[in-house]
Amino acid sequence: MSAYNYLLAERDLQWNNIRELGILNEELEKTKNNLLFDEDTILIHAREMGFSRKDDHFIRIVGLGNTKTSPTIPGRVYKAQNPDFIPDQYIKIAALCVGLLVFAFLLTLEIIEKRSR
Repeated sequence: MSAYNYLLAERDLQWNNIRELGILNEELEKTKNNLLFDEDTILIHAREMGFSRKDDHFIRIVGLGNTKTSPTIPGRVYKAQNPDFIPDQYIKIAALCVGLLVFAFLLTLEIIEKRSR
């Protein structure tokens, strides 16, 4: 049951990741469509990447640092971890020990019952 509950929680994490990726995909799709069909968006992105027009004049101001905007983050990587579980050998050994204890208990009850007659 522990491993099953862990897998259910892992499934929920993966579904959340899929939802986040869907939202991110919509935003990237909108950006792509803007870049395909809108000249002003192309000019803005080109300026962010350092391109300019022929008639542009640049003034360099020292001390402002890097002012470029970072690109959109493409999502996070989720690695599923192996669930913690008890190996089958341990379960079989425990079942054998419990079976032997029950057998010994029933045997002692039988012996006590025979002596009391």
